Amino acid sequence: MTELLYGIGDIHGDLDQLQAAHARIVADAGGRDYTVIHIGDLVDRRPNSKEVIDYLMAGQAKGEPWVVLRGNHDRMFAIFLQDPFAADPMLRPDYTWLHPRLGGRTTLASYGVEYRDDKPLAQLHAEAVAAVPKAHLDYLCGLPNVWQNDLYFFCHAGVKPGVPLDQQTEDDLIWIRQPFHVSAEHYAKVVVHGHTPVDEVVHYGNRINIDTGAAYGKKLSTIVLEGEQVQLLTDDGRQDVLHLPPGHVSAA
Repeated sequence: MTELLYGIGDIHGDLDQLQAAHARIVADAGGRDYTVIHIGDLVDRRPNSKEVIDYLMAGQAKGEPWVVLRGNHDRMFAIFLQDPFAADPMLRPDYTWLHPRLGGRTTLASYGVEYRDDKPLAQLHAEAVAAVPKAHLDYLCGLPNVWQNDLYFFCHAGVKPGVPLDQQTEDDLIWIRQPFHVSAEHYAKVVVHGHTPVDEVVHYGNRINIDTGAAYGKKLSTIVLEGEQVQLLTDDGRQDVLHLPPGHVSAA
C-alpha cells in the first residue's frame, strides 16, 4: 500500500489550528497508518508557543506518528536560552530574537516572562531560564533538520541549488529563501518546505511550499501525500493544490 503522509506548515504558537489539523488528519486517515511531518517554527508570533511544545512533546511521548523538524525560529529561541548575547549567524545584524518583528517576546510571554525595554537583558534571560523547562530546550536542540522518503525531502526552508540533498547545511535547510525559490532545478526528490509564507499551498514541480501564514493569523495548512499525488486537507475534505512552474516568482 502507498505510504500515507501529511505535512503541516509553520505553526508559530498557534495551538488551536495545530490541534484542528491533527483532528482532520485522524478523520482523513480513517484508521490507516500514516506519518505527520511538522515543517518547523513551533514558536514565536502567536500566543501559545509553550503549549505547542508541550503538546507535541506529549504526543510524541505517547507514540503519535509525528515528526517535528527544526525551524529557524526554534533555533533562535534555543540560542537565546543558552546565551542571550549570542545571535543566530544567519540573522541580519540589526536584529535579535527579541526584535518585535520576530515574535520572541510573545514566546517568552507564553512562559509567563514579561519583556520590557527597561529590563536588563541578563535579568530577562535569568527569568527565561527559570521559566522554560529544561526539557523544552533539550527538545528544541534535538529536533532533526530533515525527514525524507523515496519521493519527498522535508525541511523547514529549502535547499541550496546545486548541492546534493545529503550535503545540505543546517543554515540553508532552516534559513534559505531566494536562491531556492527562483531555481528551476529538479532535485533528487521533491522538497516540501515552509519558512516563506504564500497565500495558498503551491506545488512548483520541484518543491511544495506549505507555509500559508499562520504566524500572522492566517491559516495553518496541511497537505496529504500519497505517492505522487499531493492534495490540500481542509474541513471539506481533500482539495487540489495550486501548481506553478519551477522557479516561478509571483508578482509583488
